Parts: sequence; C-alpha cells; structure tokens
Amino acid sequence: MNKKPIYIRISKALWIAFCAFFLLIFIYIYTVNINLFNLYGKMPDFQALENPTKDLSSELYSADGVLIGKYFRENRSPIEYEHISSNVVEALLATEDARFESHSGIDFRGLFRVFFKTILLRQESSGGGSTISQQLAKNLFDTRSAQYKGLLSQVPLVRTFILKTKEWLTAVRIERSYTKREIMSMYLNTVDFGNNAFGIKVAAKTYFNRTPDSLNRQEAALLVGLLKAPTRYNPRTNPKSAFERRNTVLHQLYRYDYMTREELDSLQALPIELLMSSDAHDEGLATYFRTVVRNYLLGWCEKHGYDLFADGLKIYTTIDSRMQKYAEEAVDEHMADLQNHFFQHWKDRNPWVDEHMVEIPRFIEQAAKRTERYQQLKDIYGEDTLAIQNVMNKPLPMNVFSWKGEKDTLMSPMDSIRYYKYFLHAGLMSMDPKTGFIKAWVGGINYKYFKYDHVKQGKRQGGSTFKAFVYAAAMENEFSPCFEVVDAPVTFIINEHTNEVWTPDNSDKSYTGNKLSIRQGLGRSINSVSAYLLKRIGINNVISIAVRLGISAENLKPVPSVALGSTDVSVYEMVGAYATFANKGTHIDPFFIDRIEDKNGNVLQQFIPKSTDAISEETAYLMLHLLKGSTQEAGGTALGLYRYGVLQYNEVAAKTGTTSNQSDGWFIGLTKDLATGVWVGGEDRSIHFRDLENGQGSRMAMPIWALYMKRVYQDTALHITKGYFPKTDNEEILQKIDCKRYKNIQISDESDSSEYVIPKDPPIEDLN
Repeated sequence: MNKKPIYIRISKALWIAFCAFFLLIFIYIYTVNINLFNLYGKMPDFQALENPTKDLSSELYSADGVLIGKYFRENRSPIEYEHISSNVVEALLATEDARFESHSGIDFRGLFRVFFKTILLRQESSGGGSTISQQLAKNLFDTRSAQYKGLLSQVPLVRTFILKTKEWLTAVRIERSYTKREIMSMYLNTVDFGNNAFGIKVAAKTYFNRTPDSLNRQEAALLVGLLKAPTRYNPRTNPKSAFERRNTVLHQLYRYDYMTREELDSLQALPIELLMSSDAHDEGLATYFRTVVRNYLLGWCEKHGYDLFADGLKIYTTIDSRMQKYAEEAVDEHMADLQNHFFQHWKDRNPWVDEHMVEIPRFIEQAAKRTERYQQLKDIYGEDTLAIQNVMNKPLPMNVFSWKGEKDTLMSPMDSIRYYKYFLHAGLMSMDPKTGFIKAWVGGINYKYFKYDHVKQGKRQGGSTFKAFVYAAAMENEFSPCFEVVDAPVTFIINEHTNEVWTPDNSDKSYTGNKLSIRQGLGRSINSVSAYLLKRIGINNVISIAVRLGISAENLKPVPSVALGSTDVSVYEMVGAYATFANKGTHIDPFFIDRIEDKNGNVLQQFIPKSTDAISEETAYLMLHLLKGSTQEAGGTALGLYRYGVLQYNEVAAKTGTTSNQSDGWFIGLTKDLATGVWVGGEDRSIHFRDLENGQGSRMAMPIWALYMKRVYQDTALHITKGYFPKTDNEEILQKIDCKRYKNIQISDESDSSEYVIPKDPPIEDLN
C-alpha cells in the first residue's frame, strides 16, 4: 500500500488542526457565553446591555435655571454627543482607537501589533490593543469586579485571558446595539478624569471651567491624556508629567493628520493653563442651603425608593441664584467689617463672659471636650487626661479661616478652638411672602469651616422681633395703633407666695412717663409698652398667635418675658411669620423645592406650599402699619436704613431685635415683594459685644439686610422694585390708623392694674 506524499499528509494535518482550533475557539466562546459550570463568571445580560447603568450625580438647580450643586458618589453628569467638541473626539481617536470607525469592537491589527511587539520582540507596546468599545465594556459593566468572576478566575494567566475574552464579546455586542456616536458619547460620559471628575462634562468644568463643546485642541489633548493614568498625569499635582502627556496626544493628532506640523509645534510650546472649578460641597453658591436640601432629599428618596447619589435626579429649587449671590455678598461685606470691629472691641481680652462681664473660667477647656478630636483621643487614651492635653496642645500645620482668605499656620488644636470662638456668625433668609418661595438662604459665614446652619438648624432668643406677636394679639383684640400707653414700669408677680416680681427695663434703663401710641412704642421698641399690652391681652393669646404664624410651640413658655423675646426661635420661623403680615394674613410655610424630576425629565413630585388663614386681613394690614413705624416714626430703630438709600420711594415694615447682653442681633424687614430676616451673634451666647451701642440689632444685623436689598433693587432683571404696600379702602381700618380721628377706646379689663399675677398652671389653648 502506497503512502500518501508527505506534503499531503502535512496539509491534511494542518487543515485538521486549523478546524480543530476554530472548533475549540467556538466551543470556548460558547462556554464563556453560557458560563459553563460557573468556570468563567457571568456575562452582562441582554437587559443590562440595552439599559446600562452607571451612577449619575443628582443635580440641584435654582429657579432661574443655574446649576448650584450636585449630590454624588462619583461626580458624573451625562452629555449628548452633539455637545462635545470635535477636538475631544479627534484626540480620543488618535490616541486610543484610530480604527474606531472601521472595526466592529475588536481591532485585530492592534492586537497583532501588541502580540508581535510584546511577545515576539519583547518591546514595550505603544498601546494595549483595547478598542474604545472594549474600554467601554470594562467601564460600563465593571467586568473585572467580583460579580463577573468564575472558578477559573483564581488562575492568574487564565484569569487575564478570560477577562479579555469577555470584554471582546461584550464590545461586539455593544457595537451591535449602539451606533458609533452613541458608543463614543457613552465612553466619554463614563471615564474617570481624576479629581473626582467622571465624564467629559464634569472634567471640562473641573479643569477649565468650560463646557465640553468649547474645549480647544490643547485642552482636549490634556483631558484625553489623563485617561491613561489620572493620578500620574494630574496637571495640578504633576504638571511636568501632564505637560509631556498632553504633548504626546498632540503628536498623535499630527500623526493621524488632524493637524499640521506648524500647529503641532505651536501647541506643544504652550503652557498648561488651568482654571480649576470644583463641585465639592464646601465650595460654590448656597453651600448651607444645599446641605439642608440634601438632608430633606435623603428622607424623600428613602420613602420613594431612589438613590440621591446615583439616580441622576434633577431637583428644581425656589432659590434665585442672583439673589443668593447678593445675599452672600452682603453677609461677607458686613461680617468682615463687624468681625474686625469685634476683634478691636475685645483687644487683649477674651470675649466669653458671664452676665457680669467677667470671663468664664475654663471656657475653652470645656469647649474642647465637646469636640470630635477630643472624643477620639479619649477613645485612645481613656482617662489619661495629661496625654490628651499634650496632644491637644501640640502645634500642627493647618489651614484656618480668616476674612482675608485661608491662612496656612502652625497652631495647636486648643489654639484653633480659641481662635474660632472669637468669630461672629450670621444667618439670612429671604422669601416671597405671596408664594412662600425661599429666594435666598445664607446659613453662616463659611461652610467649609463652620458647618452649623443658622437659618433653620440654629435657634436663638428672638429679642424684640418677638414683640410683633404681642402687637398682633393686641390688634386682634380691637386695639388701635393709635392707642396710647404711658411709658412707665410694669410689674409682674412671678410667685405670689414669695413675692417674687419682675419689672422689665427699657433698653436705656429709664422711663419717660410720656404717653406713646402703640405704633410709636413698637417703632422705638419700648419694652414698657410691650409689657403693658401683654398684661392687657394675656400671655396665652400671644402664644396662640405666634403658633398660628408658624413659631414652634415646644419652646414657647407662658412667662412674662415672652413679650421681650426670651423664646428661642429660628430665622426660618421668624421670616415665615412676618411674611404673613405682607400676605394679608395667610401664612405659607416657607419652602425651597419646586419639583423633582428623574434623569429622563419625568416629574416625580411637584411641591405645593401649605397655607393657612392665620390672622385676619385687617390684623395683617394693621401690623404692616405698626411695623412701618420703625422707619417712619421719630426715634424708630430702623431709621438707619436711610443711609443705604433703600427707604427712598419705598415702604419698609421692619423690626430690630437685641437680646440680653447683646448676645443676639436681629433684623426682619418686609417690602411689597420680599420678607427677609437676618440674625447675627456668637457661636455661644456668652460671646458678644459689651455694650448696646455696638451689639444692638440695628448695628449687627440691619446693615446686612440693607446691603442685600440694595443689590436686589439694582438688578432690574429680577423685577423686584421699590414701592408701597397695597392700600385699603376699609373705613374702619382707616379710622383706626388715623390718630387725628381716633379717640382712645377704654377697654374694660379686670387685670388692668400695676401688677399681673401669673397663674400656677396657665392653660394654653389652641396651640396646634
């Protein structure tokens, strides 16, 4: 029997080997696809491929359409292909996947190049051979995570080959499911550019404060260069490496004919010019407000089944970005000056003092024990206070806040506590009284260093601003603004068994004995007039009306000092209450979210403000008339507004407020369009000015209101103008406010005596 020629046998063997090889490849691919016996780990399923998910930042927008903040784990905001500069696309193609338009997910030429250089020639490859589609598969589905690993993933070389295979297969499926443009935009929306910037939209803003469609050639090259190693080529921390990498990308653009040699030479010579912009929560506009909204949204998301930090929600607020900016500028301008004055006022002395102006001993030591750092040290050292003190008194390099900018310094933790206790703080809220929309919210002087919100979180004694509720109760009980009261001491019996009494002083510690109209009494903030009215109308009536106007009942105590503002209240509550006077007696709970949408623009919830008829329209009108006394009556506490120009051709109904020892300064002002309140004070009540001249509300808080309103009026685009409150044609009201026509009406009251006895358990009706 003749044997076949050897070349035939070799040819046959090769064909058999060839077929066997492809059969094995087919079997291998098939078993990988079905994850046979869980050897390889699962593949992304069809549903995941058709609906890829990646954490998306939830975005917070102002009422005028400005993005004012984000909530995220990975800072990523998607953008359409049409809004990405061609410079970015070309740089990416030239650097990562030059044959992107011609392959179907796998670049065999690129793979052969890598194999030839790295395996056969033992050279360093200029690329990994991964296409944009393969990289997208890895980024989009995290194919190297534990959920996609099988039994063979424990074998090092086998694991790598399986991972690559799954990425190739997923890339092919991506190519079949999406267009090239969709793949390109998905890739650019998912990649990590470093500095917590995920996606081209966030990267363009982070590094150049630009939109992706406005990136020039060299900026695009820098960003694309970052993709190879975001940390190594970070232009802020490694500028030399970033410069070299950017120029490498530019050379790739020249290599693939996207630019001329002359363009290459000129662009490579340019330095890197960054304009860093961060979405960090400590920076930007409305930082305190964003925290308040976040805390609310966390509860809302838990209730409705959303993830605030991943689902790409769009939250539209009532805040106006322009008014917010003016409010923050007003706070900064005044507080910087006031703080400097406060430093000079307490020069060579510590400002933490008791009611006798004596320094409180061990004040800083006690404050230190309440800090997180001290508690951490206590966990380490236990009761070894000496060791804790040594650490707390050891100087460390740190950045500290100052009104002239952050300062790098060497300071011990104890010294830093002492340093920060000197600072005065502020809170401001401004709202539309007719809609309840909050237009501006400034919770403090600097969120990075002082996290505490002084608009809603913080509550302090309201001082004379609380008198408005006494006068409102009087108006409800048929008093007239023209009713006259003698400026004389009013005594309350606190305890009839011990003969304990309380007689509130006026701010200047004296009484004139003159008759004052109620309007004059409120305009000048005379304590004796408020005390007299409290006796006539009763404490419970004052508490009742305060609750109806939005003041929390939990802090309201039926004691005579309530007339002078001993109750702790928030700026949020007080502005909402005063706004009722400008809204014809209808109280609207101040609110800050208009609507929430999902990532596709579907409205998930439209918010409707809660409103109640708190007081009559007549009482509201009379209160506006009374509050205008501070800017119109002789001796009015808000006459200082004239120097700011906000009273010219304008009506302002306002009230100043100052608490005991000048611990808190308040100012609440109403115009026909806005209700705005300001509080200023120390972190602790024991930190304050030593005298009324410096510490009164008209000095500490009122200038912020004036500076804010001045800026608001200057911006004609806001359509908030000077003007007058609506007038009434109600003859009965007109008679009450016309003191020439009005005659004092004697009101019969059994308690009309020099002393008022407080019942042991005074009933409080209708507080809810």
